[in-house]
Amino acid sequence: MAKILILFAHPAFEKSRVHAQLVRAIRGMQGITLHDLYEIYPDLNIDVRHEQSLLLQHDIILFQHPFYWYSAPAMIKQWMDLVLEHGWAYGHTGNALRGKIAGNVISAGSQETAYHKEGWHRHSVNDFLLPFKQTAALCNMQYLDPFVVYGTHKLSHQEISEAAISYRQMLENLRDGQLKLQ
Repeated sequence: MAKILILFAHPAFEKSRVHAQLVRAIRGMQGITLHDLYEIYPDLNIDVRHEQSLLLQHDIILFQHPFYWYSAPAMIKQWMDLVLEHGWAYGHTGNALRGKIAGNVISAGSQETAYHKEGWHRHSVNDFLLPFKQTAALCNMQYLDPFVVYGTHKLSHQEISEAAISYRQMLENLRDGQLKLQ
């Protein structure tokens, strides 16, 4: 069974309908560590050695966050800038993350149809997440296609609940080696 680290970053979690249900759906799951970066580091003063230790203890690292301005909240950028050190995560001697899996779990306000070259946003979510994919490649990690909850502004409570169930099932399959990786 793989161990999954979810690096959760939502600067307004108390207002979130979607991420609140996603988090509720996975609490207590065996093999899953939910690590709330804004709760642990409200001042953005990240304990690099602690974070690196967590990464070493897990096989799969997922960044869970809302999709803000075609990117992740500032905490994720700060975390990456500090934790993924040259010589540790990448570079000639940076092999700490080699062979691990990385991915994103995001919520997006727009519908899925808005994320393509003829859509409102003119690019796919995968295009916007290219920095994550390239960071994974730089660190010798495999990158998963993102788990995306689209159209969050208009989703009913039932639709959000269904997304949360799908999320839990995806994590179970990933943890248990039943999710086909590219």
